[in-house]
Amino acid sequence: MRKLIMLVLLAAGIAAVLALPAAATPSGTNGKIVVNVDNSVTGQEQVYTVDPDGTDLRFLANDAEAGQWSPDGTKIAIFGGYVNFDTGDYTDLGLPFDLYPDLALFCGVWSPDGSRLACEGFGQTDGSLNGVYSIRSSDGGDLQRITTAQFDDCPPDYAPNGKRLLVSSGPLSVVQANGNGLHQITPEGMFVDFCSGSWSPQGNEILFSAHVPDTHRSTIWVVHSDGTELQRIPVPGCGGPRSNPASIGCQKPVWSPDGRKIMFERHFLIPNDHFDLYTVNADGTDLFQVTNTPDLDEAGGDWGTHPVTP
Repeated sequence: MRKLIMLVLLAAGIAAVLALPAAATPSGTNGKIVVNVDNSVTGQEQVYTVDPDGTDLRFLANDAEAGQWSPDGTKIAIFGGYVNFDTGDYTDLGLPFDLYPDLALFCGVWSPDGSRLACEGFGQTDGSLNGVYSIRSSDGGDLQRITTAQFDDCPPDYAPNGKRLLVSSGPLSVVQANGNGLHQITPEGMFVDFCSGSWSPQGNEILFSAHVPDTHRSTIWVVHSDGTELQRIPVPGCGGPRSNPASIGCQKPVWSPDGRKIMFERHFLIPNDHFDLYTVNADGTDLFQVTNTPDLDEAGGDWGTHPVTP
């Protein structure tokens, strides 16, 4: 069960945010990145923003996991609501525990038109309530159930047209936004990283990370929404046996807003167990290190359209 988050107001007037799976990547100009980190010095989970070239790394919040941009690049969703990035105005939706009796909702995956949020749902005393839901983003109303789950379903992303949704529950699946037509798109024996999945802005490809086989570190993959054209993206250094301490895990990839680049977390065991953010072209070329923060482990994030710092 995810912990309750204390919102931290910054001197600049920006409210704290909480990390969620990557939202439907809006087509547009590549803007700021929101990233969740583990601070090895303070022991806290924190939220930062950074420009794609690695400049202007800014602290946003303590005791939070990570943030996610709205499709228009103005707001960041949190499990309890969302915050306007520029003004700091916070909209409290009464989540996760206060809005619906016995149902804990962790919401933050924006629909492409910004009207709804997809959520992980858990029955606090009734496991039959577990599954993916969606709510109206303006006030948390109009609860709609999308899937049922014995344990945990996570909705990483909407399709760009809003008609379908990715569901991570071991394998990666696609379902219609009304809950119909659930079908698995990754093969048996492919160990997909939980809540990994990002739909391309063009709508034709889905990114995710997986262990193939499960004794190896994560690599980055792409597949069509019908499960065809599955292929690994050849990012330099990614993968290798877990037994090899020099192997590198590449996890939680998300598309850039223009669909030309991929952002992901890169996990090194040597010289010190550490995570940093990287970007790469969609074909695996031009690997670029975004963060180099020895005291901060970047654990994924979201790439939005909010303008970068001039």
